[in-house]
Formats: sequence, C-alpha cells, structure tokens
Amino acid sequence: MIAAIPFPDISPEIFSISIFGFEFALRWYAMAYIVGIIIGWRIVVAALKRPALWPNSTSPMPASQAEDLLTWIVIGVIAGGRLGFVVFYRPLHYLQNPLEIPMIWTGGMSFHGGFIGVVLAVYIYSRRHKIPLWHLSDALAIAVAPAILLGRLSNFINAELWGRATDVPWAVIFPGDLAQFCPEVAGACARHPSQLYEAVLEGLLLGALLLYLAFRRGLLRRPMAATGIFFAGYGAARFCVEFFRQPDFQFRTDDNPLGLALHIGGYGFTMGQLLSLPMIAIGLWLFLRSRKTT
Repeated sequence: MIAAIPFPDISPEIFSISIFGFEFALRWYAMAYIVGIIIGWRIVVAALKRPALWPNSTSPMPASQAEDLLTWIVIGVIAGGRLGFVVFYRPLHYLQNPLEIPMIWTGGMSFHGGFIGVVLAVYIYSRRHKIPLWHLSDALAIAVAPAILLGRLSNFINAELWGRATDVPWAVIFPGDLAQFCPEVAGACARHPSQLYEAVLEGLLLGALLLYLAFRRGLLRRPMAATGIFFAGYGAARFCVEFFRQPDFQFRTDDNPLGLALHIGGYGFTMGQLLSLPMIAIGLWLFLRSRKTT
C-alpha cells in the first residue's frame, strides 16, 4: 500500500447552471484569474496613492488610470497565455487544428506566454500614454503574485500539472492517475503536490517579499529593481520546482521518458526550465542596473 494523502474531493466547478439547454459553469481557475487580477489592481492603486514610494516623490500616473491599465493587462494575459501554450507546448497539434487556438475554455494556458503578453501590453501602454516604462513595470511586479498564488491553488484543485512520483509523506494520489507515468508503481501513483510548491514559492513568498520591500523599504524608488526581483525570483522558483514537477507529456518519448525539452545523454532541461533561465538572467541584469532616486 502507498503511504500518501488522498486527493481532496473538491469539484473544479464552483457552480454550474443550465439556461435554454446551454450549460454555464464558474470554475476555480477562472475565479483565480478574476480575484487575482482584482487584488493586483488594488495593490497598484494603493502604491500610486502614495507618492513618497516613487522617485522624486511623484507617482508615475494617477490612481484612477489603473483601471484603464487593467483592461490592457487582461488582454495581454489571455492572448499571451493562450498563444504561448500553442507555440511552446503543442505547435504541431494547433498547426493541424488552427480553429482550436481560440478555444481557451478547453484548457491550455502558459504562464510564460501570459508573461510575454503582459510585457508587450505594458510597453505599448507606456508609450501610448507617455508613462515611464520601468515605473509602470515595477508597479505591476509587486502586484502579480496574488494571481500566481490563486492560479497554482486552482491547478491543484483541478488535479493538473501534478508532480513526479515520490514516496515523501505528503505525496498526493491524484484522481485518474493510475500509474500512467509511473511504470515502477503498480496501481495508484503518489506524486509531489508541485502545484502547492509553486503557490508558496512563486506566489506567497515572492509576493510577500516584494510588498515588504516596496511599501517598507523604498524599493519603488529604484526603477527596474522590483521588476528585476520579480523576474529573477519567479524564474528561480519555477526552475527549482521543475525538478519535482511532472514534465509536459508532449516531450516524452521512449528515449526521453523524463520529458526533457533539451536533453543529451539523459540530462537536460524541461521546457519550464528553459523558459525560466532568460527570466533569471534578465532579472539579475535589471536589478544590478537599478539606481536609487530620491
């Protein structure tokens, strides 16, 4: 018998209703996006209302303008997240089935793709409204962690993006996972709850650190510093968790059972690690270039 924690009986749907023969459901994943974005928006507003936090004691834009920025962020997250999944993880499938690309309700979003989408949205918005790019980027950097935290918790509730097989006492047996990728185990497979690892590292700890440094230690007075810490912090956390997370099935073959996106002689990196390395490098570069302004 496997010593593991049974998966909690939580439905992926908060509620569902049927209207004129059509089924509508509110899922935890969608709620995570909605609540996470709202919390992030309120953090940005709170920072903009405190001019003393910013260089020269001047907020980069009025707090009332944050709502307009929110619209751009939502578009960037959805479009970037979906296209990132299509390009990074299943390009051949969607090349053969292009009509499925906009079907986001079927699942398939990439954090790194959503991240790129937000970067482009922020860049365009800053140019269009003549707002210093790094001030805008820093404001978002301190606000994004709640959405990551809630998103990873919803990944756990959905029993998706699970971890690798393990015998640690806190291992979880996910529903529907009957040794699919655990050939060494007969029957149910106990796995790392890697979604919770990510929720703690990428969301809770990184978010708490950024909020403390921004509101208590004057981090926002150093343009690029908050952005650099977020880039490097998320990249490092994701890179480490990938050692416990089951690699994406798209890359698994007979000679590559671990599903490494880049491998030589059985060693290499997962796609998540490959996408995280540039984030770490860029984040460190930004933080080292940041300068304190009074």
